[in-house]
Amino acid sequence: MTRLPRFVVAAPGSGHGKTMIATGLMAALRARGLEVSPHKVGPDYIDPSYHGLAAGRVGRNLDPMLQGEERIVPLLLHGASTPTVADVAVIEGVMGLFDGQLGGEGFSSTAHVARLVAAPVVLVVDCAAASRSVGAVVHGFTTYDPEVRVAGVILNNVASPRHEAEVRASIVGIPVLGVVPRLPEIVVPSRHLGLIPVAERTPEAVAAVDALADLIGEHVDLDALLELARTAPDLHATPWSPTVGEPVDTTGPTVAVFGGPAFSFTYAENVEQLTAAGAHVVTVDPLAGDRLPLGTAALVVGGGFPEMHLDALAANADLLEDVRGFVEAGGPTVAECAGLLYLGRALDGVAMAGAVPMSAEMTRRLTLGYRRATALVDGPIVRAGEQVTGHEFHKTAVTYDTDAANPAWRWELHDGTSATEGWVRGSVHASYLHVHGAGHPEHAARLVEAARQYAASVPA
Repeated sequence: MTRLPRFVVAAPGSGHGKTMIATGLMAALRARGLEVSPHKVGPDYIDPSYHGLAAGRVGRNLDPMLQGEERIVPLLLHGASTPTVADVAVIEGVMGLFDGQLGGEGFSSTAHVARLVAAPVVLVVDCAAASRSVGAVVHGFTTYDPEVRVAGVILNNVASPRHEAEVRASIVGIPVLGVVPRLPEIVVPSRHLGLIPVAERTPEAVAAVDALADLIGEHVDLDALLELARTAPDLHATPWSPTVGEPVDTTGPTVAVFGGPAFSFTYAENVEQLTAAGAHVVTVDPLAGDRLPLGTAALVVGGGFPEMHLDALAANADLLEDVRGFVEAGGPTVAECAGLLYLGRALDGVAMAGAVPMSAEMTRRLTLGYRRATALVDGPIVRAGEQVTGHEFHKTAVTYDTDAANPAWRWELHDGTSATEGWVRGSVHASYLHVHGAGHPEHAARLVEAARQYAASVPA
């Protein structure tokens, strides 16, 4: 049994200030000297970067679709015990409290995760355009699902003491834990896929998080919130471990993992699995002038915003040449979304690595959603016929050479049709699909084994 005080921060829908409040709570609790374990429901990469900045430890995701229901509590406990044992876990929800996978009857919703981890829910409600109607909203959310314990509310965007009094009078049967005034000076800029990642604006992000800590510390009853967190029952589970099977030699092959402002979308657990499988993981930041480290035996180029840094990426011609040469030499390579674009010939007309026979361009169409994909061919991380659950989220389109059709996946679309996506040839797997390693632990083990074999084949 594990004792872990915890609560979930949810909202009636997107746009209520959930991320701002959750991040501020993490920072304010940390300012009190508490170890805070930060978590985010769903496949988000950006919100966890702000959580990590606020809590001083890695922000992690809880997503039943990507990780499996049975792993949610173990992953929560892993995060809450790494690198040290946390005093409290704060879990930010996604969208509205009961919004989950389309057609999945709330599967992978915030409410679903709250039930799995047996945590009380704090509802954040934007009061900017309502007063007594807020009471009806809160009543509806507290009674909609008796298995979800909505145990407190934080009122956001309250205009005045008179506005606050009117809203408070409408809320019955549930404590108001905080009242956050309308303060437009705290701004966290966003772009087409959400907030701007912390890696791209660290000084400004630090200032914003510090301001949120002060705001929440002043306007939310942290003592009452902690008391609520302590009502969560003990958890009966073993923390998730990135190790699969017996521990391996940790002096294994070098695996280069892209990072920095242009490639900040990487789940922490995926990297932990590579290390646990024996890899020596080295972070490569293309914008810092990095090159592939000597002896690189596998390459992982994850997601991010390469379209915002095209000139700088192109300016690091040495790294582009390194990557192209590594791929041409048969080096095991895995690319997700932004990584796919980087491996192509060009993005918006700017030359990239040229290791995959395609070009890409930004579009106005947002493509997103969970995908249940079937691998069409063998590659460095999957075998033909295996099924994978991943997530797609981008505003780009790719055009492959007509004679270069080697798709990685096939998946069903909502209209009943199917589609193929990605590119696999030899030791290269490049696709739009983001996959969480906890749901598919064999991927890291296979990539590291492929790296070992590649390293052994290269003359010393």
